[in-house]
Amino acid sequence: MPKLPHLSGLEIVRRLGKLGFAVARQKGNHVVLRRGESGCVVPMHNEVKVGTLAGILRQSGVSTDAFLAADK
Repeated sequence: MPKLPHLSGLEIVRRLGKLGFAVARQKGNHVVLRRGESGCVVPMHNEVKVGTLAGILRQSGVSTDAFLAADK
């Protein structure tokens, strides 16, 4: 399993958007993304911790490899 990078919340939303997720709503600095029945909550921080990013990917059902490939 490849290492997850330190990314901003905006970058995470951008990459998940490339994977078919759309912003459903935002309250404060947390964005809720949806893709069909699956969804996730992304904090819009300058740097999201790696463990939080792993939880976001687990919650959304996206593999680490697919998430990292979305950057290209």
